[in-house]
Amino acid sequence: MKKCTWALSSPSEEHYHDLEWGVPVHDDRLLFEFLILEGAQAGLSWSTILNKRDGYRKAFDNFDAERVAGYDDEKIGSLLANPDIVRNKLKVNAAVVNAQAFLKVRQDFGSFNAYIWQFVDGRPLHNAWKSHADIPASTPISELMSKDLKKRGFKFVGSTICYAYMQATGMVNDHTLDCYRHGEIKKLS
Repeated sequence: MKKCTWALSSPSEEHYHDLEWGVPVHDDRLLFEFLILEGAQAGLSWSTILNKRDGYRKAFDNFDAERVAGYDDEKIGSLLANPDIVRNKLKVNAAVVNAQAFLKVRQDFGSFNAYIWQFVDGRPLHNAWKSHADIPASTPISELMSKDLKKRGFKFVGSTICYAYMQATGMVNDHTLDCYRHGEIKKLS
């Protein structure tokens, strides 16, 4: 079976591609997890984050937004000493700020899911890319999402990060046309 070329870079990326990437996510906890992981990935490879994902889940209380929002300086200090995550002070602090903003959005919209999926009118966008090189790094929708998230106080949510988030959470189906997952994902929605 043909797969997206990026998925063949490592076993962890292939596993992620085959089971998660592009599958529509509507669970607030998982949407929060991807928000933090995509921000942590900035400037790094996705395989680095995938290899640290279990460490992130343990370190960030399984991405319980209420708990993360309440992290104090002592907890942040322990995170910055934790080799199982990316120990970048700006990114760790952003996770706490983003948890607080996430809770506010959830309060205002009833769920983060209701808020974030409005950018694609509640339905995944199915692209028809022939090759990985055709896939953009950002789009007008990811730019709009980025601006709105920033206005709401989120950090590490630039347009490129937002587009990667949209891909990860199935808001867009960017599997290439020759990839067996393109059709499978399309059927899911």
